[in-house]
Amino acid sequence: MELSRRRVSTPREDYAATVEAIGRLVEEIESALAARGTVGVGIPGALSPATGLVKNANSVWLIGRPLDRDLEARLDRPVRVANDANCFALSEATDGAGRGARVVFGVIAGTGTGGGVVVDGRVLVGPNAVAGEWGHNPLPWPREDEWPGPSCYCGKTGCVETFLSGPGLADDHRRATGERVEAPQLGRRAAAGDAAAEASLARYEDRMARALAAVINVLDPDVVVLGGGMSNLERLYRSVPRRWGAYAFSDRVDTVLRAPAHGDSSGVRGAAWLWPE
Repeated sequence: MELSRRRVSTPREDYAATVEAIGRLVEEIESALAARGTVGVGIPGALSPATGLVKNANSVWLIGRPLDRDLEARLDRPVRVANDANCFALSEATDGAGRGARVVFGVIAGTGTGGGVVVDGRVLVGPNAVAGEWGHNPLPWPREDEWPGPSCYCGKTGCVETFLSGPGLADDHRRATGERVEAPQLGRRAAAGDAAAEASLARYEDRMARALAAVINVLDPDVVVLGGGMSNLERLYRSVPRRWGAYAFSDRVDTVLRAPAHGDSSGVRGAAWLWPE
């Protein structure tokens, strides 16, 4: 049961301010509720099992920092930190769009592109803490004009994230038309009959179908749940499953693609589920 909800902007490029913002949020909520709670945090990255420091974060100012320990010191209690896509997948598998399914793949497609895997109600993390990170694999079956692909912050080119994030879609439209239009507006333009916007979304849908077909070939999930800003494009739930059968290594694909039951708050709910006890 949700008791309180608050949101603040992330202090970009400022690690100390990020820790302080989280600390203040917890204190303000506890003050309003007159109660002390457990703290779970979802981050766009992971804690390295080798070093205990943040790695693979597109919020690059977190990289190399002991975020869990710094938050524990700030809040004077244990804190559980996990990848935000893992938190999202856990939320949707527990009591959301993937409820009752044995294997759920949760997708974050927003400012970045990540993924999380839940099997029998448990998050699959892996020994390297990178399970589900489909966004930093190369786009499958690239066309001639997609190779070698855009540069990614991870240091490679052609990553799925560079095509399927919201900024990736806007960048693709700019390369095709010379005009930069953000993803939500592209959706509205396409719905109004704009041919260039429609072409950009069609390319996006085919790329998502290819990328998710590769996930299906490896993981074969029962349900794929879309999260992040791109999940608000309703047409994806029709067009992508129509396309992925051409790429998946199967005579038919029974995996279903669903919208998140808990919207853009699902990852936060999943962070709370890090404390099931």
